[in-house]
Amino acid sequence: MNYHVGVISGDGIGPEIVREAKKVLDAVANKYGHTFDYEEILMGGCSIDATGEPLTDEAIAQALSSDAVLMG
Repeated sequence: MNYHVGVISGDGIGPEIVREAKKVLDAVANKYGHTFDYEEILMGGCSIDATGEPLTDEAIAQALSSDAVLMG
């Protein structure tokens, strides 16, 4: 099975936690024959820096079109 996962790393320790969570998901995928395609979604400070908004309509659309969202 192939899953499209939206990834919102967030701020603070979020990026570190998300990086480790992706390692766990990849280990599960390898064991059970799944694949996870990750798509970064901006939210919080990194979104403000890039767009001037903490959460854009585009980010919400990306999350809604994902099979799952991993948020740190």
